[in-house]
Amino acid sequence: MSTKNLLVELLVEELPPKSLQKLGNSFAEILVNQLKSQNLLGDDVTITTYASPRRLAVHITKVLAQAADKSVSFKLMPVGVGLDSNGEATPALLKRLASIDVGASAVAQLKHEQVGKAKMLFLDRTVKGIHLTEGLQLALDETIAKLPIPKVMTYQLADGWQSVNFVRPAHLLVALHGAEIIPISCLGLTAGNITKGHRFEAKTDTIVIDNADSYAQQLKTDGAVIASFSERRDEIKRQLTAAAAAENLAPIKDEALLDEVTALVERPNVLLGKFSDEFLEVPQECLILTMKANQKYFPLLDAAGKLTNKFLLVSNIRPADTSLVTSGNERVVRSRLADAKFFFDQDRKKTLEDRLPGLDKVVYHNKIGTQGLRIAYVRTIAKAIGQQLGGAELAKQADQVAMLAKADLLTDMVGEFPELQGIMGRYYAQHEGMDDSIAFAIEDHYKPRFAGDELPRNLAGICVALADKLETLISLFGIGQIPTGDKDPFALRRHALGVIRILIEKDLPLEINTLITQIIEIIQDKNIPAQWAQQTSAEINTHYRQIPTAAHEKLLIFIYERLAGSLREQGYSAQEVDAVLALQPQNLSDIPKRLAAVRTFADLPEAKSLAAANKRVGNILKKVSDDISTTVDTALLQEPAEQMLNQQLTDILPQTTKTFLAGDYASSLQTLAALKSPIDDFFDHVMVNSDNAALRNNRLALLAQLQQAMNRVADISKLAT
Repeated sequence: MSTKNLLVELLVEELPPKSLQKLGNSFAEILVNQLKSQNLLGDDVTITTYASPRRLAVHITKVLAQAADKSVSFKLMPVGVGLDSNGEATPALLKRLASIDVGASAVAQLKHEQVGKAKMLFLDRTVKGIHLTEGLQLALDETIAKLPIPKVMTYQLADGWQSVNFVRPAHLLVALHGAEIIPISCLGLTAGNITKGHRFEAKTDTIVIDNADSYAQQLKTDGAVIASFSERRDEIKRQLTAAAAAENLAPIKDEALLDEVTALVERPNVLLGKFSDEFLEVPQECLILTMKANQKYFPLLDAAGKLTNKFLLVSNIRPADTSLVTSGNERVVRSRLADAKFFFDQDRKKTLEDRLPGLDKVVYHNKIGTQGLRIAYVRTIAKAIGQQLGGAELAKQADQVAMLAKADLLTDMVGEFPELQGIMGRYYAQHEGMDDSIAFAIEDHYKPRFAGDELPRNLAGICVALADKLETLISLFGIGQIPTGDKDPFALRRHALGVIRILIEKDLPLEINTLITQIIEIIQDKNIPAQWAQQTSAEINTHYRQIPTAAHEKLLIFIYERLAGSLREQGYSAQEVDAVLALQPQNLSDIPKRLAAVRTFADLPEAKSLAAANKRVGNILKKVSDDISTTVDTALLQEPAEQMLNQQLTDILPQTTKTFLAGDYASSLQTLAALKSPIDDFFDHVMVNSDNAALRNNRLALLAQLQQAMNRVADISKLAT
């Protein structure tokens, strides 16, 4: 059958910029999938998605005017239900045939086929392929219904009586198969070939689309619109780079901002703006954030990465004289930056320590208490971690950082821009003359804030970051606030991954279970809330925390689950990860070395056989209900194969133990290769479950000793396929 290219466009009011790309992709994907399910698409179709502030559209090549007829086998009902004893059709069968538009004459064409234990009636018939008009209507209805709309609007249609729901009011619908209009409808609109271009710069008020293939070019030339999201994004990026290069500067890199700006304009025009040098006295993070978040500008940085007093804005119009656009934006940004400077100046009039009493009134969680009480716990935890990692001096630094870490939450700047918490604490600490090690630790205690973020720069920051994250995890798990599905209001998954990254990447000699146990003891110490209450005159009855044992266990599982997912994302196989984490290594910083050792071991010729043998040993030992000794009585070793296995195990045990304790996990595993032949001979010639109880227990002890030796680095049975 011949095919033509198809275009569908929905013209609407300005769409939510942060949702535009997702809406555009979904509009195309759902529509295409629906047409595909109706067999209306040819082979090797090409799909082009369009999404601009005022339109969602898709262009699809090789679309059939009508789907091909197809043979369908209808499963009707059991023979005993459909036919009576004389072989005549029952009323139930006639009713079923009528439902598929077939009369009683089709009874003679029915086939009898065995399906399981029942014999069923089937009817083979040719079904006429669906016409594009009908199929596209069904596809569009399904697309409108399934679009991931963040918030639906209800609005009246032109008749003043009917109301419809959509993301924004829709005004025009285009549906062209080649040059032919497909008469479909949605949202009170009937499809045509007319659309509109840019609100202010289109050559004509309406644009008549000649055919599906001319859509994008006509919009560009007649409508002053770049309909493609990706093409518009590339154009903005090109203009930003060129405009910045002309000033020997570089625009700040922010993919999310670039996406949002792309969703705000149909005809991008990048212009240069400036602001007064006096605002550069304000921390550049504040200025950058206010320009990006409030104005959608691209701040310009010098070669050293320092903010300059220049920025780039992306206008949606291209007037001959751009000075009015530029000056208008400069006036607006001046007001924004003046607010930031005012906040910064006001905040510095009060020290961080002076703000601490205010945190006693900020409720963190109604079952946990205030931020002030949290600080009391975090300080104690940070000191304990500091003592372990660096002694009394580090413990003292960690205590000071933990005391001041949350103080900037009460500043005007952080009140306006919560994203700057920690960062402003660092600036205010430096303003007060504190050592940079303390100031940077105050900023860093939130790190890592997201996947791929930097870790704290110094040990004081590391101590407080661990204390803050683990206190949050343990306290919230203690009151049952465990993430479920997509719900994680306290970002506990991010906190757990932060703890994991710090312990591993900073190679800290802290055992995770011991650390959690110590922190639980601190959290359950009644003296901490009592002392805090005495200082603040607060009621403490509801603030003493008791952490259930089950919460401890659930938190450990939660951390290892996050760790497993993180390791798989880093490229380790599921088998490698399972093998290492099956032992739940307490020192997480050891895990990369264990994984590397497992990967090296898996390449050995003996690995597959040893993994299978290890799995077999595990299965045998699981079936034993009594305690199994690992002490082997050599006098009870009767068979040559068991004597040889015991001797070989005795010979290699000192070497594999030595390398294991030295952290040379690869050598420790590789030593096991010598056990392949003795293990194979053992299982070929020795009956483990002997009728003689003494022999059986001794052989089980040998296997238990073998399993213990093999599974020090990882449970290598997990490598068995």
